[in-house]
Amino acid sequence: MTPLRLTLSCNEYDRTRFLVDGTVQAEGIELNIVPLPSEERHRRFARDLEFDVCELQMGVFLGWMGRGAPFSAIPVFPHRKFCHGNVLLNSASGIAKPEDFTGKIIGMRAHFNPVSLWMRGILEEDYGVPARSLRVRTNQQEQVPGWQPPEWMDYERLPKGQKIEDVLPHGGVDACMLPEIGPKHTRLPGVRRLWPNFREVEKEYYLRTKIFPIRHVVVVKNSILEEYAWVARSLVKAFTVAKEIGIKHVGDTRRSFLAWYGAELEEERELFGNDAWPYNLKDNRIVLEKMVRYAEMVGVVERRLEVKDLFAESALADEAE
Repeated sequence: MTPLRLTLSCNEYDRTRFLVDGTVQAEGIELNIVPLPSEERHRRFARDLEFDVCELQMGVFLGWMGRGAPFSAIPVFPHRKFCHGNVLLNSASGIAKPEDFTGKIIGMRAHFNPVSLWMRGILEEDYGVPARSLRVRTNQQEQVPGWQPPEWMDYERLPKGQKIEDVLPHGGVDACMLPEIGPKHTRLPGVRRLWPNFREVEKEYYLRTKIFPIRHVVVVKNSILEEYAWVARSLVKAFTVAKEIGIKHVGDTRRSFLAWYGAELEEERELFGNDAWPYNLKDNRIVLEKMVRYAEMVGVVERRLEVKDLFAESALADEAE
């Protein structure tokens, strides 16, 4: 049988690299893989649906699904990360603790960014800060076609060329939630993290909730799934095998230049067990149910979505509900 030719765009992580480099093949599919960084990949897919299969931000995915998306997810989650450490403050903002966020001006790359989705939900649920009280400022175009801010949302986009981290030190926003935080952010004058001890806070959050936040999911165009339903299961299997090889690969502590890399691996195994990255619905239901609830809470969707309706049925055929 001639393999089905499909394009796939994803980032090259340790859990995807052996799919990207061709070590792992998807049964029945000839994949043309286009590894791209998140910003370019999401922009190209949201604009033109350029790829048949694509790694997509969860917030953007949920926003599309709430409005009738031409694609469905498979239970492959190639990017997960805690978000508490991604919240920065202007020291003059009057924010001393999370409860002080009510009514503040909050900067974020975009309303649909998964970090801002997670943290607005956490601030409301864990600290009593109404998500609707936050005044949202963004610096990127939203990637959900046709979306307009709901009437209750105080939403503005910064002038072209300005970034959230540029206006934070000068009080243009009181705080921000960014996808990645590094020394260039934490060394800005008058800027600090909300949780300086974010690793301890995130570990406590996981032990309390068993949630390791999902940021990205893999989607497949419905036009393909309608004709070739088997594609979903083939892709899940390929991503899973690549992940398993990747975990084994990075388990060799000599592969990293980090002095305490082995100790970090041991600590994470003790916390998460052998696999913190399950590619199925059953082991991710708690995380996904939380995320769809937060999506409604902060205005990413207008109604609560059902988790099972987000995924291609054929991808879940082996799972007991």
